[in-house]
Amino acid sequence: MQVFFTIGRIFLVAIFILSGAQKLLDIGATAQLIQTKIPTDMLTDLAAPLVEMTGMRVPHLLSILVGVIELVCGVLIAFNVGTRGAALLLVLFAIAATYFYHDFWTMTGPEREQNMIQALKNLSIIGGLLVLFALGSRRVLVPARID
Repeated sequence: MQVFFTIGRIFLVAIFILSGAQKLLDIGATAQLIQTKIPTDMLTDLAAPLVEMTGMRVPHLLSILVGVIELVCGVLIAFNVGTRGAALLLVLFAIAATYFYHDFWTMTGPEREQNMIQALKNLSIIGGLLVLFALGSRRVLVPARID
């Protein structure tokens, strides 16, 4: 059973590992997408010291942040290290991503249908992450059979 738990954990987070790596490899494109979907104005005051220190704009800083969160949390869960914290962080990320990027409730036609499918996919992933949060880094034990 342990091997199935390990494989399932890796399959569940593979999307985050790949997505995080892609975001970090193309920060500019990720920043553009963030800028079109997320109202970054509300973060300007909060991020002012980072913007001043790095010379980067808020969408670029968010691109790096979400890329690192996805990649690092995905790897932590895959290796069963800090599973609860990483799963919780990815749950919050998936909720935010669903709200900002798959807002099917504001759409019509085929676009609405596609985004509803993506939102439901994210809901399923959130469910899997919540299971991992509940289990933590616990090892799956199979009771010994007494014959």
